[in-house]
Amino acid sequence: VLAAYPQNPDDDDDERVLVNDKCQCVTVTSKFVPSKDNPDEEILVRNIRILVPLKARENISDPMSPLRTTFVYRMTELCRKCDPVEIELGGEIYKAQQSDFCDEPETCYTYDRDKCYTTTSSLLYHGEIRKVPAVLTPASCYAD
Repeated sequence: VLAAYPQNPDDDDDERVLVNDKCQCVTVTSKFVPSKDNPDEEILVRNIRILVPLKARENISDPMSPLRTTFVYRMTELCRKCDPVEIELGGEIYKAQQSDFCDEPETCYTYDRDKCYTTTSSLLYHGEIRKVPAVLTPASCYAD
């Protein structure tokens, strides 16, 4: 993970958020701090905070799937940026993508409250069992 940003002397050296992945419950921040070896130098320190969700399911959209016992975190996945950006090279504008594996599905260990998750549920209606869609995150599935 490469983190680069100009240090502004007027800045109060706050931590900068590099990654805030709500789907995998990970936050990566960085901050310049004085070096222990040379107090006149500053070094970049990264903090990685991982919250492991209790009772997470193997299939997040299936409340009946077994509990997840393995969690895998890859910095390359956490830091991928798939939105194309425009860059100028030799006086011409090109679109570039900052990650090369954007076609892979995103691994999610908990509900991203900005996404709508649904599942199919069985409902007994007049003695007949029917499969009906059920919403797992109502706030993100319905506007009101």
